[in-house]
Amino acid sequence: MNKTVVINVVGLSRRLIGEHTPFIQEYAQKGQLLTVKPAFPAVTCTAQSTYLTGRLPADHGIVGNGWYFKDEAEVKFWRQSNRLVQAEKIWERLKREDTEFSCANLFWWYNMYSSADYSVTPRPNYLADGRKIPDVYSHPPELRDRLQTELGRFPLFQFWGPKTSIRSSQWIADAAIKTDKLYDPTLTLIYLPHLDYNLQRFGNNIKLIEKDLKEIDRVVAQLVTYYAERGCNALLLSEYGITYVSRPVHLNRVLREKDFLAIRLERGLELLDAGASKAFAVADHQIAHIYCKDSLLLPEVKTLLEAQDGVEKVLITKDTKELNHDRAGDLIVIAEPDAWFTYYYWLDDKKAPDFAQTVDIHRKPGYDPVEMFTDPGKRLIFLRVLGKLLKKKLGFRTLMDIIPLDANLVRGSHGRIPDDPVDFPIFISGSPGLGGQQNIDATDVYELIYRQITSI
Repeated sequence: MNKTVVINVVGLSRRLIGEHTPFIQEYAQKGQLLTVKPAFPAVTCTAQSTYLTGRLPADHGIVGNGWYFKDEAEVKFWRQSNRLVQAEKIWERLKREDTEFSCANLFWWYNMYSSADYSVTPRPNYLADGRKIPDVYSHPPELRDRLQTELGRFPLFQFWGPKTSIRSSQWIADAAIKTDKLYDPTLTLIYLPHLDYNLQRFGNNIKLIEKDLKEIDRVVAQLVTYYAERGCNALLLSEYGITYVSRPVHLNRVLREKDFLAIRLERGLELLDAGASKAFAVADHQIAHIYCKDSLLLPEVKTLLEAQDGVEKVLITKDTKELNHDRAGDLIVIAEPDAWFTYYYWLDDKKAPDFAQTVDIHRKPGYDPVEMFTDPGKRLIFLRVLGKLLKKKLGFRTLMDIIPLDANLVRGSHGRIPDDPVDFPIFISGSPGLGGQQNIDATDVYELIYRQITSI
């Protein structure tokens, strides 16, 4: 089998490849670049699972970055167990066909407890005093300690949140190289999230993301050069393209005003009570899953949401081929091109839950890109952060409430199928040989990776 590396450059599209990504541009020109019709919804967890299984979310079960866990009556995002993926992964097929095959997974999602031979994924330590300590989970377990001894602690706070930077993607790249030197896996999967950050802050405005493009281009060059020296072909891949948005849409507020939402009041703050709600939205970028307690409510809810500014269409889930799965909502709402969906359900910011102004990806009942901003209304914000960190180290409980509640700050989003294919994700091989095709579906990526590994 051919040694292969798949480098997932999140957010990369034809629109972004140019003068600020000279290495990627040259690599594509020497090899072959295909446009990928994105998975639907075009979000991280769905896209990755589609690539690795060759199946639609209706089959593999990953209907978004999160969903409503009906048996627990809770909305959960960013779960990590690979057992949630309900279809065979590409490395499992390859291991059946060749006992010498091995796979390393560096930060692709659902990385814990998988059958990959080597894996590294973010896994913070949550201490009883409220502190969150950056860390990773690995298999084998000793890999975690070796990587963090040699590379330093994984920069979790540069991986997501207001301080995101190239440091996290650089750490992942360095960890991939060290893992390769240790184990020499046949297939290596590498996740580089750097472009995702400022693309969501600023949209695909090249002038505003020029520095980010140059930074990720250098990291890609480092990886491709290293693997080429080891006789390994590098495949560049992205999950989605990010497009400009200017309108946040608050579906849960719409449902609340019509008395579909149930709210609990605790310490004067409001919490969404999903289990008691007649209907509620799980927002995920430009897509939202609507869960209804009673199917008789579906026509009314559908009509209500279709009438909202910023909503392009509302689908009945069971009628879709992509998302006809029990985990999905009863309805799927798709935003208009310049709109995206918040999880916000409160009508008064003074009653927003305490976690709303923190980076808390697990407690929020929906995706929140506003976590990448600091509150412009709070002066000397990083001095405030240092003060709060000091209090935590001294054993005091304090809230890291530095995130604004202004969804209008967000300028880039994804999830719907973009109108212009130039904003679709891409697949680049460093050498020709993909045939005459120029456009492929997301499910085709699986077979292209398989052919790269198995062809002589």
